[in-house]
Amino acid sequence: MEFKREEPPINIGADISVRSFEMIEEELKDYAKADEFSYEQREVIARLIHTTTCFEEVLDNIYFSDNSIEKIQGLLKNKAKIIVDVNMIKVGLSDFYLKQYETDVVCYINEPFTYEMAEKNKTTRSYAAVVEAIKKHKDEPMVLACGNAPTFIYAAINTLLEEGVDLKNVALLLFPVGFVNVVESKDYGRRFCDHFDVAGIIMQGRFGSSTMTVATLHAIFKLIKDYDGSEKYNGK
Repeated sequence: MEFKREEPPINIGADISVRSFEMIEEELKDYAKADEFSYEQREVIARLIHTTTCFEEVLDNIYFSDNSIEKIQGLLKNKAKIIVDVNMIKVGLSDFYLKQYETDVVCYINEPFTYEMAEKNKTTRSYAAVVEAIKKHKDEPMVLACGNAPTFIYAAINTLLEEGVDLKNVALLLFPVGFVNVVESKDYGRRFCDHFDVAGIIMQGRFGSSTMTVATLHAIFKLIKDYDGSEKYNGK
């Protein structure tokens, strides 16, 4: 049988993105759960579904603290440091947004002092890295973004409390994926956000990823101002 060559029906990146979100919006109509979320929350949810193709997992497990998106936008507009657990998040974030809002992304995971601290204190490098990052930037607005290492969450929360950081200047994006400490760490993060009224977006359960953390940040940036129209397309 002869093999017939084909070309993609949609072949331009921007067109693919637009069509993808149209399909997501249409399919979301089949999920009653989607109606429980605000417009801004649905925009974040759509990005997460776009990243994973998983409707039920996102809708059933996503947690938004009160006014979390608005609070995180305020931090980002105020040049918050984005402190991350892995360089995958740093690499994935749009240069367009980072330059637009003069945002620095901090990841100490591969620094020599992180290896030394982790070995000395018998912790993961993610734990050691976020401790150092919070101590260095504790007087600045910060968004703590985790997509891989649940030990990051414990270290972040405990260091924020130990250092007496003003929690109005802090937000948590918690999306680690896996089995060990994952569910428990996210539960710890949610209880922390609820108790101290800290802005938080959390993908509860085992589900998550660094790419979902990136997608959430891009959605929040875009909700500040949509540059996909007459101005330069941001590519994300």
